[in-house]
Amino acid sequence: MHRVTLIPGDGIGPEVTSAARAVVEASGADVAFEPVLAGQEAEKASGTPLPPAVFESIARTKVALKGPTYTPFGGNYRVRVERPNAQGNLEQRSYPSLAITLRKELGLFVNLRPIKNYPNVPSRYDKVDLVIFRENSEDLYIGNERMVDENTAEGIKRITRVASERVARFAFDYMRKVGRKKITVGHKANVMKMTDGLWLKSAQDVAQAYPDIALDQRVVDALCMELVMKPETFDGLLLTNLYGDIISDLAAGLVGGLGVAPGANIGPDCAMFEAVHGTAPDIAGKDIANPTAMILSAVLMLRHLEESQAADRIEAALTAVLAEKRVITRDLGGNAGTRAFTQAIVEKLKSN
Repeated sequence: MHRVTLIPGDGIGPEVTSAARAVVEASGADVAFEPVLAGQEAEKASGTPLPPAVFESIARTKVALKGPTYTPFGGNYRVRVERPNAQGNLEQRSYPSLAITLRKELGLFVNLRPIKNYPNVPSRYDKVDLVIFRENSEDLYIGNERMVDENTAEGIKRITRVASERVARFAFDYMRKVGRKKITVGHKANVMKMTDGLWLKSAQDVAQAYPDIALDQRVVDALCMELVMKPETFDGLLLTNLYGDIISDLAAGLVGGLGVAPGANIGPDCAMFEAVHGTAPDIAGKDIANPTAMILSAVLMLRHLEESQAADRIEAALTAVLAEKRVITRDLGGNAGTRAFTQAIVEKLKSN
């Protein structure tokens, strides 16, 4: 049996993670969930949004399914943790959000974002089916910023060959495993010749070991233009941390928005699967949230656990419910609540 750490999160998090759990359990997957508290409720109870119990659970399970967690805008908000360093000594570290804390502390170096059209999800496009690989550990997101003076701020952009080649190998291995054929690497090497130049060269070097998968490249601004003109022509996108953060949300808009966009953060020792939308506190507890992104994140999790049959059954059941358009959430034009939509998927699983 696969044990999975379940982090309900904040806002609508408990509702959508409950939906995903119900669907996974109805699928026949050999999975047992281990709930742990993180986020605002954990901070109220223990004084920290990320108690040690979260890390202890993930150390046991190696896999987490996480709901959205709250992060304030601006200010000096930091999530502080006391964790062992490379020498095994306890060290205090801090990060700008709970999600980034988990990614950094767990070594989750790649963010995986499938982007795909589903029936009756309003979109300007159809036939979009691509995968985004976002490097998760460096670039401007290392958090090395400072105020030079009261009117000037600066930040360090760090790109290393080790991290760039690591995520490129992951992308090529993934594409080969699922039968995809082309990766497009995004960059701005025409201006940032050293940092993005190294990023592009690293991807090109790795590509030589994968002759069955084509590699092409786009300057990132041109890539954005092409994505909104002809997204169906792209298969896989390999992006640095900042570009990947921006373009993965742009790409979600091509297929209906963040409510249908799953995500995974994967490292050498463990993986965390999470919907990429926010906590939506204005609709929390009202039974109107769309759990599709969380359910699709659970599908990614099951594939990672090699529970492919259960993953296929869930995706087929979800697709069927969306195609029938009888029991769908309000954001998709229906009038079903979170629980009713989830139950429709569960019933579809039971009948097939």
